[in-house]
Amino acid sequence: MPIVNYTLNENEELTAEQIAEIEEAKKSPIVFDEDCPKLTAEQYKEFAKIAKAHREERKRQVVALRLLPSTLVKAKKLGKGYTAILSRMIDLCIDDKELLKQCL
Repeated sequence: MPIVNYTLNENEELTAEQIAEIEEAKKSPIVFDEDCPKLTAEQYKEFAKIAKAHREERKRQVVALRLLPSTLVKAKKLGKGYTAILSRMIDLCIDDKELLKQCL
């Protein structure tokens, strides 16, 4: 049985008509057809296995780096998520032989 979540964007002003439409949609049953059949228990298990493997692939290792204070200031100026940006930069450098050669 799938989990269905309903979330409204609290920052967006909705009209009474839109809210009524959403409330009505909540009551509507999910209709499966030949283009979108109901999944079997085996299919759910397979999807769960694939999702777990995908999460493991994307799992990040925590490491400590020593950075120059000026480098850290520049990185933080990139804003929220700067550590993810630094991670992508390292990934790109590791995969770019010429750039990596310059860093060694």
